[in-house]
Amino acid sequence: MGNATGFFDLQVNGYGGVDFNGDDLTADSLHAACQRLQADGVAGILATFTTESLEKMERRMANLVAHREKDPLAERMIVGIHIEGPFISPTDGYRGAHPADAVRTPNTDVMKRLLDAAGGLARVVTLAPECDEGQRLVRMLVGQGIVASAGHCDAPLDDLRAAVDAGLSMFTHLGNGCADGVHRHDNIIERALSLHERLWLCFIADGVHVPFFALANWLRAIDLDRAVVVTDAVTPAGLGPGVYAHGRHRIRVARNDAARLMDGSLVGGAITMRQAAANLVREVGLSEEDARRLTVTNPRQAIGLEAS
Repeated sequence: MGNATGFFDLQVNGYGGVDFNGDDLTADSLHAACQRLQADGVAGILATFTTESLEKMERRMANLVAHREKDPLAERMIVGIHIEGPFISPTDGYRGAHPADAVRTPNTDVMKRLLDAAGGLARVVTLAPECDEGQRLVRMLVGQGIVASAGHCDAPLDDLRAAVDAGLSMFTHLGNGCADGVHRHDNIIERALSLHERLWLCFIADGVHVPFFALANWLRAIDLDRAVVVTDAVTPAGLGPGVYAHGRHRIRVARNDAARLMDGSLVGGAITMRQAAANLVREVGLSEEDARRLTVTNPRQAIGLEAS
């Protein structure tokens, strides 16, 4: 599973100019992305596919899987797949940049098609627990050894607890995929934090998706043994400012910023894991050892890999 001392990123939608969610991914471009990740200190990732039509998600995952099988570097670097959607909240704000016309109600038959397209590589599926009636999807995933993760959701505490009782064990990029006008106390962030002893809580440490002072507050409030940092990297990650294509969108990156749609809405991360780890020390105040736990050790443990 690659070098167990390098960074491990559970959420990479694209990297170094390469879009995993595009229809034009080639063997050469996938190899180039993996080379760039390796050069930036990353030893393993979950290639992440976000909400689109079922046919597009199937085709794009199957394409990456086929290229990966023929490339030793890609096989080593891409440890699995993270399917983020389409079973998320349809509500504006919680849906984030995921296209409304592709969001679906949780369905086990559709989930099976997506898992088949992932070729046995699915490791994490992000869904909205409040939409998963009877926790059917969570139970299906957990029964197959796949991590069920809450995200892009507004699950009431009872629904979130029920999902955890059914086996849900992670929360995807907490503090994002969340409406601006939330209740001051009873909101999805507070609900997830209240279950920190039972959930792996994932955070984007770029200072944009979550301000550093808020991230520092949250990390002080939870057990760092169950905290994970991801980049949520999209196509321009690691390249710096510019305008890029990603999925069906045109996105822009300004200096010291995340990736945004042209209207200013956040769409993903643009930093490297090395930068994220440095931010944890310099901006959040963690020790080097704790930063390593969040970027190297914990991500592996969260998906059942042996960590160094």
